[in-house]
Amino acid sequence: MTSANAVAVVLWIGATMYAVFGGADFGAGLWSLLAGRNDRGRRPRELIDWAVGPVWEANHVWLIFAVVVLWTGFPSAFEAVFSTLFIPLSLAALGIVLRGSGFAFHHVARRARGRALAEMIFGLSSVLTPFFMGTVVGAVAGGRVPVGNAAGDPVTSWLNPLSLMIGALFVATGAYLSAVFLVSDARRAGARDLERYFVTRALASAVVTGAFAAACLVVLHNDARYVFDGLTHEGLPLVILSLVCGSGVLLLLHRGARRGARLLAVGAVAAVIWGWGVAQQPYLLPQTLTIADAAAPSSTLTGVLVVFGVAVLLVLPALGLLFVLVQRNLVEETAQPTPQAPSDTANATGLAN
Repeated sequence: MTSANAVAVVLWIGATMYAVFGGADFGAGLWSLLAGRNDRGRRPRELIDWAVGPVWEANHVWLIFAVVVLWTGFPSAFEAVFSTLFIPLSLAALGIVLRGSGFAFHHVARRARGRALAEMIFGLSSVLTPFFMGTVVGAVAGGRVPVGNAAGDPVTSWLNPLSLMIGALFVATGAYLSAVFLVSDARRAGARDLERYFVTRALASAVVTGAFAAACLVVLHNDARYVFDGLTHEGLPLVILSLVCGSGVLLLLHRGARRGARLLAVGAVAAVIWGWGVAQQPYLLPQTLTIADAAAPSSTLTGVLVVFGVAVLLVLPALGLLFVLVQRNLVEETAQPTPQAPSDTANATGLAN
């Protein structure tokens, strides 16, 4: 494997990690938005705040990592993507800022009206940010990002059926991952009513995500034939693996066996991302810019690989420790949701529907 291909693998690892953990983070914001403003929505939001609070900032480490690797390792691709697609990228960045502000302020706002506004900003930004990120991926896959500084159309490059469909798929995927994660978090909190609540939403979002994925394949066939052919040939084993993992999640949740559902959900998403990477080979910008042509000098690539090795030794253990402590309830930023009271049993069915 050449150093350029090795750095491309590193870039894809960062993108995968952000898609999984950042995607679940965004999905939690969507479920917070959809929980409603009445008392029935309070408990789901309490669980979301409790589960997301200790890790939501850490998840963006992967976004910064992927951007830096792209900028350093493949500067011509970085120039093309960030100049042509500056509108959706700017909107996604704005969404990240607003989302963080909404999440922080809704904990400290003294008035109910202020808390409600902050929660709405948090939820809406959690939808818009992955949507605009998805439009960027659609623009790249559709070959609408030519090499050069602002060489592509700043509007039609991302405002087209393929980009909009992939944007919607990103939102649905985040909702699916988050719902599966929150099922386990509800069990960890001992909130059986919330466990049933998010099982229902995990099953529904899995069906919606599958429908969007199928629709994306149809649009890819018409608008990005190179990537479609790669997904249905070289990347087909990974696509099949994603389907198997996704089916396993549905089966486990339907049968009430929660253990292993999160791992399979992560596998389903990661398999699609790597299938996409295989489908694009040997291009970073399909049929326009190859990995080899986009690569920085070999000394720079070597430096990126060294830094990645250091990160594996230092950063990954720290992040892993954070998630372990959170899962063991040793790190909490908000109060743990109270278990379902016996008197609430009659209301549990209504909450789950």
